[in-house]
Amino acid sequence: MLYDPEACGQSAQIAAPGTKPFNKRISRQWYDDRFGTTRMDLNLSPPEIQFRDELRAWLEQNLPRNWKQEHAALGAMEEKFAYLRRWQKKLYEGGWVGVAWPKDYGGRGASLIEQVILIEEMARASAPPVANVLGVGLVGPTLIAYGDDAQKKRFLAKILSGEEIWCQGFSEPNAGSDLAALGSEARRDGDHFILDGHKVWNSYGWAADWCAMLVRTDPQAPKHKGLTYLLVDMHSPGVRVRPLRQMTGESEFSELFFQNVRVPAENVLGRVNDGWNVAISTLMHERNTLGANLHIVFKRQFDRIVELARANGKAADPLVRQKLARCRADIEVFRLTQMRAITRVNQSGVPGPEGSILKIFWSEFNQRFQQVASEILGPYAQLTGECEHSPDEGQWAYGFLRARGNTIEAGTSEVQRNIVAQFVLGLPKSY
Repeated sequence: MLYDPEACGQSAQIAAPGTKPFNKRISRQWYDDRFGTTRMDLNLSPPEIQFRDELRAWLEQNLPRNWKQEHAALGAMEEKFAYLRRWQKKLYEGGWVGVAWPKDYGGRGASLIEQVILIEEMARASAPPVANVLGVGLVGPTLIAYGDDAQKKRFLAKILSGEEIWCQGFSEPNAGSDLAALGSEARRDGDHFILDGHKVWNSYGWAADWCAMLVRTDPQAPKHKGLTYLLVDMHSPGVRVRPLRQMTGESEFSELFFQNVRVPAENVLGRVNDGWNVAISTLMHERNTLGANLHIVFKRQFDRIVELARANGKAADPLVRQKLARCRADIEVFRLTQMRAITRVNQSGVPGPEGSILKIFWSEFNQRFQQVASEILGPYAQLTGECEHSPDEGQWAYGFLRARGNTIEAGTSEVQRNIVAQFVLGLPKSY
């Protein structure tokens, strides 16, 4: 299948700063020069079918049947996380973690399509997530791309097994959405760096053994040029973690404080003062993989809210039916857009800025969808899992609250639109 904007009669308003906008017909040649052609074969090849069937057979034998009830019955967040670490170890022993990683680093050397098949099959089976989400999906691929042999040997196997958990130290309180304006500093002291700084909105910081951090190592350089990517041991003296309580009641995120933390110079990933390029690689992996299974999750939630709408009589309301129809169409648009993006990555071998399109779409759609679900459920949508009459053990109340963060995490919608405008559409940079 070929995406052809010319057949759709699209046009664009393009303007440079200080000039009047003009209409430019998006010709086929313009589109091909900008994006290339993306042909999508929606059929799985025989090897891909074999891969899928092998995975399904393994899940049939090894998937814990009542894991959600078992997991929910556990007490502290640490106990719940330990459950997921045990599951990841079982997946690792079965060869189902990091399948797209090269065989030399513990993966299967699987194709990107096979990696997507794994993610989708896990979602269809409602399997538990791995504990080391950031390590496997973000830090590991960045280490493979930029790490030296010693770093790969030291870290990669323990990322896959879940023996060492990773977090990401990018966001800061005073930098806002401008990551390059960060203030955490690392000063060279012999064969170490001395790290001082403050990170916020850190996922898994409370459980992490290591942190992939972006820090400033040259205060005199332009803000994008004086940054370095450091691998920081979270058990080092001077590291402090403070949980952040969210409106969902969880402490999913944390603040990280670093005071005179000594980091060996051998823990620089890439080159000193070239950390921005390494960080961009991490962010592109994040935006391209974060929603890989979401169309399946959305479809399952959509089917459930339709059941509830029929049960409480709201399905007869034409306005409700119209909103549900739009949600269903959006889910299909998301699925096809994601397949197009995956096809492009499969052709080029690296994720690109097109991942920002997916990030905008799924994060904003989920907020709209959760709003529709709340309107259908009425006052019951506010009931949490502790309430006797809460629909689906409080899933919808939690989903509505948690969705507020979707358009902030992994880059705000405003930042994503700037990326799409500049690096996908080729529009002038926003100042």
